[in-house]
Amino acid sequence: MTTQSYLPVPPGVGMEENFLSLDDILLSQEKLPTRTECVFPRLGFVEKTSDTRDIPEGTKMEMPLWLAKGLYDNKRRLVSVEQPKIYRQGWRTVFSADPNVVDLHKMGPYYYGLGSQLLHFDSPENPEIAQTVLQTYIGRFRRIMDSSQNAYNEDTSALVERLDVLERSLFRTGQAGLNDFQRWEKGQASQITASNLVQNYRKRKFPDLEA
Repeated sequence: MTTQSYLPVPPGVGMEENFLSLDDILLSQEKLPTRTECVFPRLGFVEKTSDTRDIPEGTKMEMPLWLAKGLYDNKRRLVSVEQPKIYRQGWRTVFSADPNVVDLHKMGPYYYGLGSQLLHFDSPENPEIAQTVLQTYIGRFRRIMDSSQNAYNEDTSALVERLDVLERSLFRTGQAGLNDFQRWEKGQASQITASNLVQNYRKRKFPDLEA
C-alpha cells in the first residue's frame, strides 16, 4: 500500500476552474496582453515603463489571467483583452496545417487551458479559437497515445518535452494503462498481498513469541 502526502486535484474542464488544482492556480498566472479603457489613479508604480502617478487610458500592459478576468466587464469597460500571439490567425493557420509540428510547451505550457479561458472575453474570433483548440487536441491525441504505448521501445523524451501540461497528463495516463495491462498479462494484477499494517503487526508479534 502506498501513501501520498498530496492527492492531486484535477483541473477544471473547459471554461470552469478548480481552485484546489495546482494546475489551475498556475494557469491563472499566465499573462495576457491588455489595454486599459480608463484611467487607473495612483497605480502608475505598477507599470514599470512609466514614471507617471496614474495609469492613463489606452496603456498596453500584460496582466495575469486572474486579474484580467476580475477587471474585465462589458458594462464598465475597465480593460480590453487582446489575443496572445499563439491564438491569432497566423498561428491558427499553422495548427490547421499540422498541429504536431508545434512545440506547445515552449509557446505556452497551458495552451488548452488558456485557450478555454479566453472565451470569457468577448471577441469575434472566439468561435475560431475554440475550433482550433479542439482540432489541435484531436490532431495530436493519436500520436501522444501511440507514443505512450511504445514508451518501453523508444525514447519519448523529445516528444514529452514539447507537450502542453494537459497532454503530459494524457501521456502519463496512457503509460499507466500500459503498465496495468502488462501486469494483468503476467497475472500480477490479481495477486493478493498483505497490507503494511498486517506486516508491521507480524514484525511486532514474532519477537514477543520468541521471548
